[in-house]
Amino acid sequence: MNQLQLFLPCAAGVEDYLAPEILRITGLPPGCITKQRGGVAVRTSFAHAMLLNLYSRLAQRVLVLVSYTEYRNEQDLYRAAMAVSWEQWFTPKQSIKVEITAQHSPLTSLNFAALKVKDAVCDRFRETSGGVRPDVDTQWPDVRIYAHLTTDSCSLYIDTSGEPLFKRGWREDKGDAPLKETLAAAMIAASGWADGDGDLLPLYDPCCGSGTVVIEAAQIACNIAAGSLRRFAFEKYRPFRAAEWAAMKAEAAQAVVKPEPGQPTLIYGSDVSHRMVDFAQRNAERAGVADVIEFRGGDALQRMPPCATSGVMLINPPYGERIEAGGFAGTARFGARELPETAASGEGGDGGEFFSKLATHWKKNYSGWTAWVLTPDLKLPSKMRLKESRRVPMWNGPLECRLFKFEMIKGSAREKTGERAGEKPGAP
Repeated sequence: MNQLQLFLPCAAGVEDYLAPEILRITGLPPGCITKQRGGVAVRTSFAHAMLLNLYSRLAQRVLVLVSYTEYRNEQDLYRAAMAVSWEQWFTPKQSIKVEITAQHSPLTSLNFAALKVKDAVCDRFRETSGGVRPDVDTQWPDVRIYAHLTTDSCSLYIDTSGEPLFKRGWREDKGDAPLKETLAAAMIAASGWADGDGDLLPLYDPCCGSGTVVIEAAQIACNIAAGSLRRFAFEKYRPFRAAEWAAMKAEAAQAVVKPEPGQPTLIYGSDVSHRMVDFAQRNAERAGVADVIEFRGGDALQRMPPCATSGVMLINPPYGERIEAGGFAGTARFGARELPETAASGEGGDGGEFFSKLATHWKKNYSGWTAWVLTPDLKLPSKMRLKESRRVPMWNGPLECRLFKFEMIKGSAREKTGERAGEKPGAP
């Protein structure tokens, strides 16, 4: 277990931020990692797999590659899974679930392919454990096994995470279509808000919903480990050492830093829905950061800057079903995520009028601020009548999105947007 091939899947577009995070958590040299589409591979130890589960904010899971073989048919998959020493990882008393994904696989039935992998795992245990085999549990398995098929290769993984890593353990209150914590962390990483050794700038989300972005930011500011409130699948595996894990958690707890009494607030969230503000407050309390975030209710078209110092806005505005009509000035209400769409304002029912007014509000009242907006609408800059200085491709589940960066500069200085040293507009 000293040398394992790990694969950490992430949302497409996040690989460039996940790779340095892995190096920072593990202390490994850059040559140990390989960026791939939708994730990062790293060769390291089981101890590092535990650390990555505990600290990673960007990875969706931490998987261990246990087999890589070529195949032509389902029987080849059976032989590949049969050859894996599953007994080194878990016992037949634990339940399993096999999940399968494929890219251009020639097999006609992925369900049958998954069944063959499951049969092989069970048959392996019958041979090595006196006829005893693990049960299958499709809802809450102790062990998740993943098979990924290409046109001619099969990769088998054992999952060390259990539930996906975006489930931090603090978000119990939420509205419809909430932003995943891992994607919120990716927005923060792309903005560079927490980079460097200097003081943090104020951070504000004017459509905070259940508080995902600001709570992630607050935990980063307080150096709270992402997985400190949850359990992981590896705690049930044979290589697991409880004393080593307890030491890791104790070190993480000791590293937490909270602001001094009287220190001004730097992280702010607001939402037009007071119900969502209540949700966000309760989530922040569970996350251990209620004392470092200031939540308020209010419409984004009317909210003034939360502090005298300019800072960073990070926003995942409502779109599609999350735009609700009937807000102030007859526009879509910004942040009403838990309410269904009725009749969006603006051209084509896409909230264009609202975003135009929002941009006007920002230019008038948020001079010096930088706004980062995550949206699947590639035409959003034109709707807002703003020129983005950067666009970062990101995927929100199946939705291809862009994280647009806007500089709020008044007057003639507006022409300088995007001309900051070392910064060029990104490709669509």
